[in-house]
This record gives sequence, C-alpha cells and structure tokens, in this order.
Amino acid sequence: MTATEGDRRPLPAAATWRTPLVIVVCGCLIGMLTFGPRSTFGFFMQPMSREFAWGRDVFALALAIQNLLWGIGQPIAGAIADRFGSLRVISLGALMYAAGLILMRYAATPLSLDISAGVLIGLGLSGCSFNLVLSAFGKLLPLEWRGVALGAGTAAGSFGQFVFAPFGVAMLDNFGWQPALTVFACLMLLVVPLSLALATPTMSAGSVAVTEQQTFKHALAEAFGHRSYILLVLGFFTCGFQLAFITVHLPAYLVDRGVPVQVGGWVVATIGLFNIIGSLSVGWLQSRMPKRYILSAIYFVRAMSIVAFIALPITTFSAIIFGVVTGLTWLSTVPPTSSLVAVMFGTRWLATLFGFAFFSHQVGGFLGVLLGGMVFEKFGSYTPIWWLSVLFGVLSALINLPIVEKPVARPVAQPA
Repeated sequence: MTATEGDRRPLPAAATWRTPLVIVVCGCLIGMLTFGPRSTFGFFMQPMSREFAWGRDVFALALAIQNLLWGIGQPIAGAIADRFGSLRVISLGALMYAAGLILMRYAATPLSLDISAGVLIGLGLSGCSFNLVLSAFGKLLPLEWRGVALGAGTAAGSFGQFVFAPFGVAMLDNFGWQPALTVFACLMLLVVPLSLALATPTMSAGSVAVTEQQTFKHALAEAFGHRSYILLVLGFFTCGFQLAFITVHLPAYLVDRGVPVQVGGWVVATIGLFNIIGSLSVGWLQSRMPKRYILSAIYFVRAMSIVAFIALPITTFSAIIFGVVTGLTWLSTVPPTSSLVAVMFGTRWLATLFGFAFFSHQVGGFLGVLLGGMVFEKFGSYTPIWWLSVLFGVLSALINLPIVEKPVARPVAQPA
C-alpha cells in the first residue's frame, strides 16, 4: 500500500450528518474565527503602548512569544489530535484563546501582556487554528474534496482577516481597545460547538491497517531523515518571518510614513481578501502542476513585492497595491505545504508532521516580530527587517525547487 492509498477511507456511519460540505463549512468558520482576531493585534500596539508608556519592543516581545509558543505547541497538539482525535484539542485551544483575550484586556504590565497575548493565546492557537482544521480535512474528506478544501480552509482564515481588520479598527475608534478584546473573546467561544463537525476518530492499535501502524517516534525519524521534508520545513521559516512582521508592524509603519491608521486597517483587510483568491487558486492549481514550483513562485513574488513597496514612495494607493500582491501570496503557501506532507508521508501523522513544519514557520514569526520591534527601537526604522525579508524570500524560492514530490519509500509488509 502506498502512502496515499489509505487516504480514501469513508467517514464512519455514525457520523453521516457530517457530510463533506458540513465539514468544510464548519472548518472554514473555525479558521475565520481563530485567525481573525490575531490579525488585528498590530492595531492594538499603539493605543496600548501610549496608555502604558511602553516601547514597541514590549508589545513585539509578547506577540513574538505568541508566535513561538504557537509553533512549539503545534506539533504537540497535532500529535494529540492524531492519537486521540481533534475535538478535544480544538475545543480546549479555543477556550485558552478566549481566556488570553480576556486577560489581555486587563493587562497593565509587560509581564501580564506576555502571559495573556503571548502564552495563553499562543498555546490556544496551537490547538484551534487552521492547522488542525486542515489536518482534520485530510483525515475526514474523500480525496476528490481534499485539494479544494485545503485551499478553502486557508482562504477562510484570510476572510477572517478581511472581516476583523476593519471591524477591529472600528471597535478601537468607537469603543476603545478593552471592549474590542472582550467582543473577540466572546466570538472565540463559537469555535467549541463548530468543532463537533471536525471530530476525528481516536486511534488505537487495532483501528488502523497493519501498514499504517507507524509509531510517533518512527514517523519523526522518517520525516527528519527525508531531504525534501527538511527543505520544505526550512522554506516555511520565511513565510512565518514575513507574515508575522507585516501583520504586527505594517500598521505602525504606515502611520510612521504619514498614512492614516484607517488605511492600515484596509490594507490588512485587502491582504485577507486577496488571499482568499490566492489560496483558492493555489488549492485548485496544486493538482495541475508541481507544488514545489508553486511555492518557489510564491516566495519570489512576495520578495519582489517588498522591494517595490519600500523602494517607491508610500501612499494610500501604493499601500493598497502592496496589500493586493501580498494577499495573493499570503497564506497560499499552506495548501501546497500541507499537501506535500500528505503526499510524502500519508495522513496517519499529518497533523504532527505538518505541526513540525509549522514550528519552523512560527520560529520565523517569532524572529520577524521581535526583530522588528528591537530594530525600530534602536534605529527608528524598519528598513533592515524589510531587506532581511527580501533575502529570506529569495532563499526560500531556491530551497523549494529540489523537493521531490512522491511518497516516501517504505518496506512492504510480507504475509506470514
């Protein structure tokens, strides 16, 4: 049996209400609700920093911790979901996320901000973000639904960004940052009932075929001994670096350059809107051309768009155009990355192995957010980080080209 032959298993009869359409819709709603609030945190930097006399490095450290713990927790949450099912993991993650938002509302010291926006939200995201949703799609959906569903699940996170960015700015302008965080926390509780549709079966020794009885330890050894997986993981670092830096620091960068804060909200919303197009397009395209070429093109285009953005005068028009191009390449790396993991290793440990790839993504995010704040406080400019993002983008475009897109070779079990 190849790595993908076992991926055609039908849904259990007890779960017949969970049609593919219901699974995709509920998963997309979870992706929208969990990705939306975190995409607005950059707008909270300036009002919170003004109120408590913090430098940008204080807020950047909290969100850097969030990105790092999201990455550290992702493979752990993925392994638990692979072993015991996704329902408990997604529900607990949503509750931690909501608790972090509430505590962030009352954060008045750097330490309390680190615990709420950093630790609680970071660990909460590792349990309920679109990564777990995509892994559940891979396990629950038939093969013919999977490519489009992975694109749709990723696009849903972007739709959340599109909706929450102007909504967050409006809440901040009209009610202040504390009520905005309270509303976000209440919305996060909706994830708990939605997660019922994504419940994956608990794995036991007798519940899988003999050829799929692969241990956690063996799955990791196989993946990290595979050259193409290592290249994929290294390239994903850049995606996290660029996305986290732009999400957190772009609104302040635009204000620094004389662009109204409302425009920053619409730029972030534009990124989310056009990433819907980008993610769905890549979800469709990845079944028609090599995924490594798609990833390489995404990283290169993103790098060149940054060069054009920082080299030309910053205006409302140029900022929106940057949002359009960035949106088309924003999370569109996720469908081909998760698909490549499934192609190489199957879906038995998909959440775990994609979780380790995502850990690399979040290490990049940690450094992008943290270095952005530190460099700005030291030099009063984000320019060095912009150019570092360009360098990483070009390197990732090259790193993805040698990836081999085929199932890993495994010994065939012999009959007794």
